[in-house]
Amino acid sequence: METLDIYGDNRFKTYTKIRESCRGIVIRDNEILLSYETNTDTYNIPGGGLEHNESFEECCSREVAEETGFKVEVINKYFLTNEYYEDWLFISHYYICKCVGTTARKLSPREIKVGMEPRWVPLQDAIEIFSKHQDYAASDEEKRGIYLREYNALQSFCKQNVSEV
Repeated sequence: METLDIYGDNRFKTYTKIRESCRGIVIRDNEILLSYETNTDTYNIPGGGLEHNESFEECCSREVAEETGFKVEVINKYFLTNEYYEDWLFISHYYICKCVGTTARKLSPREIKVGMEPRWVPLQDAIEIFSKHQDYAASDEEKRGIYLREYNALQSFCKQNVSEV
């Protein structure tokens, strides 16, 4: 499994806070399921924070369902990122998932505020979107970091010649 470390320009010498999250790669008909924030024009691979007493696989499945309304079966973990910003270490566990049904979405207040919605995007288009991470370096460090993380996750996914699930 590949691991990538990302260091933000605003990182401190040491981190005092850690947030772990899980993200799901869901491919169907050569399209990838993404979360899109209509009010910020930002794409993400669906996922979110690990809750108390929850396994990584349970977190991935729950977060994908809450954000997108698609139930998934978690197949396997294939990628990990460690991101360092200010006094934070953000750890993202990436899983390949298979769509197995639908459910009601359960958006957080923040997700409602940014207008989050699910979007199926051709895989190559998603790679192109995330490849523009450096375009945000001067204006939006958070978006730059998100896009850099997602770009590398998708590059790793494609490099490993993982077939569509």
